[in-house]
Amino acid sequence: MRIVRGKRVKREVSKAKQKAYEELYTRLDTREGEKDLYRLARQRDRDGKDVQQVRVIKDRDGRVLTSEKSVQRRWKEYFEELMNEENEREKRVEGVNSVEQKVDKIRKDEVRKALKRMKSGKAVGPDDIPVEVWKCLGEAAVEFLTSLFNRVLESERMPEEWRRNVLVPIFKNKGDVQIYSNYRGIKLMSHTMKLWERVVEARLRKVVEICERQYGFMPRKSTIDAIFALRILMEKYRDGQRELHCVFVDLEKAYDRVPREELWYCMRKSGVSEKYVRVVQDMYERSRTVVRCAVVMDQLSEDVRQESPWTMMFADDIVICSESREQVEENLERWRFALERRGMKVNRIQSNGECGKEVKKRVQAGWNGWRKVSGVLCDRKISARIKGKVYRTVVVYGLETVSLRKRQESELEVAELKMLRFSLGMTRLDRIRNEYIRGTAHVVCLGDKVRESRLRWFGHVQRRESEYIGRRMLDMELPGRRQRGRPKRRYMDVINEDMKLVGASVEDAEDRDRWREMIRCGDPLREKPEEEEEEEEEEEEEEEEEEEEDTAAQKFGITCIFQLDFSYGGKLHQPIHLVGDAPGSMG
Repeated sequence: MRIVRGKRVKREVSKAKQKAYEELYTRLDTREGEKDLYRLARQRDRDGKDVQQVRVIKDRDGRVLTSEKSVQRRWKEYFEELMNEENEREKRVEGVNSVEQKVDKIRKDEVRKALKRMKSGKAVGPDDIPVEVWKCLGEAAVEFLTSLFNRVLESERMPEEWRRNVLVPIFKNKGDVQIYSNYRGIKLMSHTMKLWERVVEARLRKVVEICERQYGFMPRKSTIDAIFALRILMEKYRDGQRELHCVFVDLEKAYDRVPREELWYCMRKSGVSEKYVRVVQDMYERSRTVVRCAVVMDQLSEDVRQESPWTMMFADDIVICSESREQVEENLERWRFALERRGMKVNRIQSNGECGKEVKKRVQAGWNGWRKVSGVLCDRKISARIKGKVYRTVVVYGLETVSLRKRQESELEVAELKMLRFSLGMTRLDRIRNEYIRGTAHVVCLGDKVRESRLRWFGHVQRRESEYIGRRMLDMELPGRRQRGRPKRRYMDVINEDMKLVGASVEDAEDRDRWREMIRCGDPLREKPEEEEEEEEEEEEEEEEEEEEDTAAQKFGITCIFQLDFSYGGKLHQPIHLVGDAPGSMG
């Protein structure tokens, strides 16, 4: 009797596990489940490692530290030096008058907007209260948070619980795993405190005027705008056989080493009320941080803060362009002097403006993204639709601004097909045509998706105002003649070819909905074959019979019912639904 009960328990456990897995795979097959896909992949990757986090690090002299106290001390010294040390700078002599003015109370609609902008599924801080709690509470949470934030604004002092942070060292996946400088510190702060930051940030943006040439973290602007303008500028000068010198300036550890006094000075200079200055200063005071690593959690010194929203208004990437080398060097020296006298350190990067490396970089980024989830993608129960889309975002990023050659498009498509074959359990020896592989994964050719993104971006540029930098670059005419021989492909040459393929014109771009409809190249929808529908009906009937059997077992005292179902799978782990005729041999 005990053996029979044990078997029945195992059967019920097996049913529960199967049901849980079915729900998981169903959720992963939705748009909302894509984030869960990456989370599941990371968890499987961590579970497959023998050591999930290094427990020893090296000191400054390269000696390996093994004791808990020495490891604790080294992490403390490193992050204190990284986040508290400021570069040498010139002390300001001139002062600035502070603005004392009445500040309005925080309204409910401000809290709602800040709450809506907060992303779900993020790691929580020391208080273990995720933002999902406030979202689930709805209007009650908005009323409570509005009252709380108004009290903080009035007192200019935030709760002590918000000052506690957890700093987690994350390996950069390059260099020696035991060298502390190869780790990036990620701060885990209270989500409620982040909400408070967003409310204050939204108010500061209404007061502070940001330079038009700043494209990072600005409404209606993105880094793609600057990338597009720079590519077109290089293309125009190349066609006119004119020299263009560009210097790319990077600020060393810009977010970690922003001089605090410079921040307060700039806020006052921009006319920010002194009350907001004191509120922001309070966020930097008496901050307590602990480092979470494999062996210890250690407390750092006070005043360690990182990456508040307004700190990101400091541009840490700058490009300086000029027609002569002497002029660009002179401008660079002006920038360097102005930045370093305010405590910022300058790095330099060089580029010749070619896009060949960009294509290789996109292919490599696609492989990196694919490898992160390869453990999940090779699961035979994951739908082919998910397998065909997981890598695309990173592959096509930024390519809407590039005039690709046919060979470069071919490189992208080859990389895509390699990923699809691997995730579908195929090899080139199977001699299955490319169109059938794409049909199985329900994806169109990657070149078509790149063309769609390119035309979508061109339509966006055409609908912008005439002062928009992208339109100014496209309309700019430079003196000079194109060089002899076969002309190089220009961005507008590629756009004209794309518009000819889809039967569109420049005038059509003014109507956004019509333009999107004309250029759309959607992935084919998955149509279930009749055999699969019949299999699903049979499975539903079997489930109903099992429920009846369980009811009969409870009613008549039947202890256990066994049903063995043996099935044989061929070489492919997942049925492949071909689109079109049967595949022939690859020629």
